Amino acid sequence: MSRALKVVALSGGPYRPSRTLVLTQALLAELAQHLHIESRLIELTDIARPLGAALSRAELSAEVEAELQAIEQADLLIVASPVYRGSYPGLLKHLFDLVDLNALIDTPVLLAATGGSERHALVLDHQLRPLFSFFQALTLPIGVYASEADFANYQITSEPLKARIRLAAERAAPLFGAHSKHLLKTA
Repeated sequence: MSRALKVVALSGGPYRPSRTLVLTQALLAELAQHLHIESRLIELTDIARPLGAALSRAELSAEVEAELQAIEQADLLIVASPVYRGSYPGLLKHLFDLVDLNALIDTPVLLAATGGSERHALVLDHQLRPLFSFFQALTLPIGVYASEADFANYQITSEPLKARIRLAAERAAPLFGAHSKHLLKTA
């Protein structure tokens, strides 16, 4: 059996409870249905204060440095962000300001976002894709956007959102053929 695919999922919300975290966990769970993965979930809220206090990577705590290294070493990165006033939070950008410039070259990135309404859905294409294009990462063609109406009590209740999550995972899986659970079962 091949080694597990290292999937690092970053939930970029600074608060709990979080719809962004729920969406991130759903994406991880769905990917695990299709791929042999070893997952790591990073919650921005857990590292927000020490991250925000660091002006350079040299000032980071060991905990935050370990999270940055996990991001840089991922085989597949999931980045989920809440939308504030039409964009991702500044602290999420600060995190990526500290990521090594060449660390994400050719790294596949599955983008996701949550917002109050559908009017923020373009954040995936107008804000997040350009950020990862700068890093020369490979943003996957299907992103996942969820609005407040897709949740009840921090649970996904929208069938169209569940279908979009499945579609994103199904379209991502073939990119990692050797890690596909279907291929592993037939090998």
